[in-house]
Amino acid sequence: MKLENKIALVTGGSQGLGKAIALKLAENGADIAIVYVGPSEPAEATAEEIAAMGRRVKTYVCDVRDEQAVEATVKAVTADLGKVDILVNNAGVTRDGLMVTMKDADYDMVLDINLKGAFHMTRACYRDFMRKRSGKIINIASVAGLVGNAGQVNYAASKAGLIAMSKSIAKELGSRGVCCNCIAPGFIETDMTKDIKADNPLLMQVPMKKMGTPEDVANVALFLAAPESDYITGETIRVDGGLAM
Repeated sequence: MKLENKIALVTGGSQGLGKAIALKLAENGADIAIVYVGPSEPAEATAEEIAAMGRRVKTYVCDVRDEQAVEATVKAVTADLGKVDILVNNAGVTRDGLMVTMKDADYDMVLDINLKGAFHMTRACYRDFMRKRSGKIINIASVAGLVGNAGQVNYAASKAGLIAMSKSIAKELGSRGVCCNCIAPGFIETDMTKDIKADNPLLMQVPMKKMGTPEDVANVALFLAAPESDYITGETIRVDGGLAM
């Protein structure tokens, strides 16, 4: 299998895109560390699916905004599973609203989780990746970070920042054999998009005239985690049906 003997840490890995990515990496041989906040039931259910594949899996509660909690979690993953080879920064939230009425707290929360959380996690793995001269960092961005979106100044800013940060990390770690790339999903069938109808004007802007699935995103994550992408870094791959062309 492509990822045999690899350990993948997936933030926001209990459900949605994170769950799909964790399952896909496990299907291809990786052992998984699921990092999450909120109810434990989805995380444990995902862990059971992974364990049924014969893979090792552990769950960890961690607020990625908390620098000390992140450092402790990465140390715990290393102690439990031996190392981290693949880091998937997927944890994210939205707090939508027009800029004129957006509260500072909603702006700060989105930036702190979506962008600073990825910073914390990457920094916690940074030295080990340098020492091993290997590692894959996969950051889940969004087409909103490429083209913007009305009512999402906070979310778009966080994802644009994530893309720029990923390019900087790629330049810092490239000589050490570490790859850092982004995936930019468009409209994907998750809880965040469950209220979007087939005739929604926004969806009609998608050339393929349909939503993508979490599996579509997970397939790209698998490619970026696997040896086949070892000469790709600093890239942002859209999974959006052509929306942001």
